[in-house]
Amino acid sequence: MRHRVVVTGLGVVCALGHDTGTFWENLRAGRSGIEPMEGVDRTQLRFQNGAEVRGWDPSKYFEQRDIDLLDRFAQFCVVSAREAVRDAGIEFTPELRERTAIVTGSCVGGQCTEDEGFVNLYRRNNPRGHPLTIPRVMANAGASRISLEFGIVGPAWTVSTACSSSNHAIGQAFRMVRDGDVDMALAGGSEAIFSMGFLKSWEAMRVVSPDTCRPFSKDRRGLILGEGGACLVLETLQGAQARGAKIHGEIVGFGMSADAHHITQPLSGGAARAMRAALADGALQPEHIGYINAHGTGTAANDATETAAIRAVFCAHADKLAVSSTNSMHGHALGAAGAIEAVATTFALENGLLPPTANFNEPDPACNLDVIPNQARA
Repeated sequence: MRHRVVVTGLGVVCALGHDTGTFWENLRAGRSGIEPMEGVDRTQLRFQNGAEVRGWDPSKYFEQRDIDLLDRFAQFCVVSAREAVRDAGIEFTPELRERTAIVTGSCVGGQCTEDEGFVNLYRRNNPRGHPLTIPRVMANAGASRISLEFGIVGPAWTVSTACSSSNHAIGQAFRMVRDGDVDMALAGGSEAIFSMGFLKSWEAMRVVSPDTCRPFSKDRRGLILGEGGACLVLETLQGAQARGAKIHGEIVGFGMSADAHHITQPLSGGAARAMRAALADGALQPEHIGYINAHGTGTAANDATETAAIRAVFCAHADKLAVSSTNSMHGHALGAAGAIEAVATTFALENGLLPPTANFNEPDPACNLDVIPNQARA
């Protein structure tokens, strides 16, 4: 028996806010969280701006012994999960703890801890590593901590598939709830990448914008890196209704694909296959779709390729679609991107207000979609 799967809890930490209320207020206003980076020495980098989680004080959320154990990325994961659980109004019983899954996504895990360890070893010539380095850098640190906090003993694991990590995490969690493997799932992802070694690696790729992120705009110059975490509580419609939970939305289909093309250059056919698979999984026709929250990184290759994929799937209906990239405000959070965008999309549909593509200047014939430029739309 397949179950309908609904979203009953949302949590987020990113450059637009440390909670969902602040996040949505900034998103709907089209405010950008992209600013000069504060956590690193910008004089050593060609690019100066990033979408950092500013004013983050872990002592507001964790005791010191837990701060010592959790890298920044894991802190974002746990705090967003706590908010999602509060929002869903869950009271975990022993039975529910066994019937709940935790699925998170992260591209690089504890990058800040790893970078600091290498600095100590190779630059400061300190041969003694931090005794908690391994649990801090492991990509499943967030999922592990969530399990401990709530006593969840069902499946708990982490997906690492580059920038699609948390999309895949949400999709796998959705399938588990739909198929009856579990009754509930906490799904999302997190990332914290503002360490010098990692930023220098991105600098070498020459895809980071020198100013800001302008998805689909003809004068776009690259992506802006971001950080944060987001979590969704998924459960069966029957279970949510039985406990009187507020329902934010419903997930009806999911699709995945691989390009089998190039390690960094996207291919429109791959993205098109994923969208077609999601539509088929949800028994939907292209005409049923009204809004797409695009990946929209602001690079020349991605935005044109994504446009081609959307047009390949939706054909003439593509002219009636609203498409926006919230990366223009919260930055590209890598493995956390899909989770943050999923929260943004859920709020958009629930509130009847589509977030804009910020920083947009001029149309690009290669990106000929209705990209909701600069102002939210009812």
